[in-house]
Amino acid sequence: MLKSCAVILSEAKDLLFKQKGDKNMPTVIVNPMNETRQTAAGAAPRLKTLAGKTIGLLDISKPGGSVFLDRMEALLKARYGVARVVRAAKPTFTKRAPSELIAQLKGMDAVIEALAD
Repeated sequence: MLKSCAVILSEAKDLLFKQKGDKNMPTVIVNPMNETRQTAAGAAPRLKTLAGKTIGLLDISKPGGSVFLDRMEALLKARYGVARVVRAAKPTFTKRAPSELIAQLKGMDAVIEALAD
């Protein structure tokens, strides 16, 4: 069974005190994991059709993502009658999308996110 972060940190603290011999040493414990409890959200309802819809295409800025989205845009318009495609790109794949970018995509009927390498 895996140990929790708190148990591992406690054991590390005890080991450090034994090595230093000082029980009064201040301890600062930083947990790098996000242990915030998340509430499950239901899935968005599926669209009955893509015809006439506005679809957002989000490129997370990994190599190859724009190639995938170029093809996806062509297929959405040619095969499924999508009326409008809005392209957006995150500044970097290593961070969350900025709130301005999320706001830009909020009015879409659907959003497709590209993950590629």
